[in-house]
Amino acid sequence: MYEIIVVGGGHAGCEAAYASAKKHHKTLLITSNLKNIADMPCNPHIGGSAKGIVVREIDALGGIMGKIADKTHLQIKMLNSAKGPAVQSLRAQGDKVTYPKEMLKTLNEQEFLTIQEGMVEDLVIENNEVKGIVLDNGEKILSKIVILTTGTYLKADILVGDTRTRQGPHGEKPSNYLSDKLKEYGFKIIRLKTGTPQRLDKKTIDFSKTKKEPGDEERYLTFSFDLEPSYKLDEQEPCYLTYTTEETHKIIRDNLNKSSMYGALDDIEGIGPRYCPSIEDKVVRFSSKERHQLFIEPESRYYDDIYLQGFSTSMPKDVQEKMVHSLPGLEHAKILKYGYAIEYDAIYPTQLTASLETKIIKNLYTAGQINGTSGYEEAACQGLIAGINASLKLEKKDPLILKRNEAYIGVLIDDLITKGIRDPYRLLTSRAEFRLLLRSDNADLRLREYGYQVGLIDDEKLNKLKTKKQKINDLLVFMKENKIKITKEVEEVFKKENIEVPTSTLSLEQLLKRPEINISFLEKFIEVPFKEEIKEQVSINLKYEGYIKKSFKEAEKMLKLEKKQIPENIDYDKIKNIASEARQKLKEVRPKTIAQAIRISGVNPSDISILSVYLKKEYGKDE
Repeated sequence: MYEIIVVGGGHAGCEAAYASAKKHHKTLLITSNLKNIADMPCNPHIGGSAKGIVVREIDALGGIMGKIADKTHLQIKMLNSAKGPAVQSLRAQGDKVTYPKEMLKTLNEQEFLTIQEGMVEDLVIENNEVKGIVLDNGEKILSKIVILTTGTYLKADILVGDTRTRQGPHGEKPSNYLSDKLKEYGFKIIRLKTGTPQRLDKKTIDFSKTKKEPGDEERYLTFSFDLEPSYKLDEQEPCYLTYTTEETHKIIRDNLNKSSMYGALDDIEGIGPRYCPSIEDKVVRFSSKERHQLFIEPESRYYDDIYLQGFSTSMPKDVQEKMVHSLPGLEHAKILKYGYAIEYDAIYPTQLTASLETKIIKNLYTAGQINGTSGYEEAACQGLIAGINASLKLEKKDPLILKRNEAYIGVLIDDLITKGIRDPYRLLTSRAEFRLLLRSDNADLRLREYGYQVGLIDDEKLNKLKTKKQKINDLLVFMKENKIKITKEVEEVFKKENIEVPTSTLSLEQLLKRPEINISFLEKFIEVPFKEEIKEQVSINLKYEGYIKKSFKEAEKMLKLEKKQIPENIDYDKIKNIASEARQKLKEVRPKTIAQAIRISGVNPSDISILSVYLKKEYGKDE
């Protein structure tokens, strides 16, 4: 008998199991193959645009993805460093060998956690409440809560050309019955698709025809707020950039009917990721583009497999050979593993609550690609939230629900449960309306106290956060109180840097608000005795003060609407004059608040007005 069973050992499962066990709940992590714990069947990178911010949020809350990535990566850099802080995000090229090993080591050392191999094919259900799992050998294992993190393994089919093979990403046996059982229990099951490109032999690539893409060579970077960098700047592994050619595009166009996605298979139901399309999709959808960029990326320090990012395909193997050899630098590249598409079952995510507990079966939680997302980071953050909330439910405490103005994690979960999906969901900075508040640099300031409240952050880390906040306030005072008098010597420094000379004495705060001035320039006149991370916070807060205040005001408006609750037992069929589509969507999602109702696609402002009037009339709720 366990308190929590986590089904699946991918990135969602690892975070869920770690969180629940760290909170001293007897946890079982069950996976079909121990070798696939924290596996990276696609690109072994961690982070990226928006995703890197999620990894920092995971770390701030007490999760482990960021720490494992910091210990094992091949290179790391800050994306969009020349742009504003709202879009800056860390990306690390992970090591496909050491990342899973370090994760397994961390899980094995965690008290209250048992890891077991097994294939789950059914659930033990009594009165619409989960009581455990059933393995393919008929064995039952009981628990109070079950978290499903099955990834792409539900009825997984590998697609290459005109062939369809029922197997997982590495040829493993998939779960053939669990999604059918979920359908029997009342879940709406959908079919999704994703894909992966070729792996190439490093020794057969001519890198002289490509552009070198190194990690950040000037500063040390970490996802975790608690670890010091464990790598050397000059020992990072480089990636390389190449491009498709007109010959590549011609080969693809001439063989489109041989692609699984374009006619070779006529029974494909799954919809592929809109923001990570196959190379066939790119050539068809963006026919006017002369070339598409591709990144040549190492998978590990311990073997020579190279990942060809951006070249995902389901073409037959012989066509893939021609495609790869048409690329600059890859004319003689040896393909070690061919690209493929994978089709799999998922549940439609509007069947979930904000805690990631399902609406249909009590005490059953789901996280990761089973919820219709794509990406390791999207999976990991859901696993962490599911593990936290499953634990809090056992403790008879309220769930942790992160709002859209508090975290990208909150944006992701709200999008899933409110808007649903058509294709695998990927996080983008454009999805977050409060992205200036949800930056990479301030994830600990936003979320670490939540991590402490739920029991994943200890006193030492919380005190470190308090000290950081105090230092930020101290520096703000320092910037206000210290002034620069415009002498001839000061004037010369301004002119030398081609910066307009102030006409009067100004405080450091006033000067820093000018876009062309940074703290390094101000230190030519007055030493600023604070750490770089403190200087960064103060600089952002001052330079973007107006925009940040505006974002906070917008967030306050949203929070007021979040307080306007909608009764759980409301009968939408009784609301007259509401549009039929809006009625159907409201019945499906059953939003908790007016704010959530506004975000449902298909629910218009006029429908919200009618709903508000109805709530005031029937329940006395002020619109």
